[in-house]
Amino acid sequence: MRTFRNRTTVLAAATTAALALTLTACGDNGTGTRSEGSAASDSATVAAESPKAADDAADTGTTESTGSGTATTQAAGAAKSSGSSGGTSAEASAPLCTAKGLQITAERQDGPPYTHLTLSAKNTSGAGCEMKEYPHIHFLDNARGIVPPVAKSKPQAPVILEPGQSAYVAVRMSEGGRKESTETVKEFTVTLKANGGGMAVVKSPAPEGLSVNPQKWATGYWTTELRNGADDF
Repeated sequence: MRTFRNRTTVLAAATTAALALTLTACGDNGTGTRSEGSAASDSATVAAESPKAADDAADTGTTESTGSGTATTQAAGAAKSSGSSGGTSAEASAPLCTAKGLQITAERQDGPPYTHLTLSAKNTSGAGCEMKEYPHIHFLDNARGIVPPVAKSKPQAPVILEPGQSAYVAVRMSEGGRKESTETVKEFTVTLKANGGGMAVVKSPAPEGLSVNPQKWATGYWTTELRNGADDF
């Protein structure tokens, strides 16, 4: 009887211990599973939110407090700021030249019968300025109209004159034909009408005056240099 009781006691103790181990194992596995699931969920949440946070920071120019994200966000903000400043600077332009700030002179461009002349406009204003379009030249009375421009001589880029720099215009006065009907001009006017910059009176470079033909005259556009081809008319 004593031996049976001892065996029963041992068996019961073993069963209790096995049950305890089983319950403990179940509790650990449940905790482990829940912990790992929670960690995975938290990681997924952070991973999903991080790109949006980075985009928001880049758009608003704000910075993160830790890690390499700070440098990235600051660089994005600086780049946007720099781009804005660059656009403003590029859009800035020089003021328009005026007759008061220019010294306009004329000289004959070729030999007899002197069919062409060159107008020079030197910037004496002490500041950079822009020359627009072509000079409005009146060789004769206003009723004869201005000398018409030649479209092919129009420059592609703005003509900016720094202090002391000159702009030039080629002008055709006549064709030099023997039977050509011309009139003599000893002075004429040049108006910067496109600039709203006033008028200058220019004297003839020849004491005897210039021979002009209203049917043949033409003018080029202001350029920083006389160009072959475009100013050949």
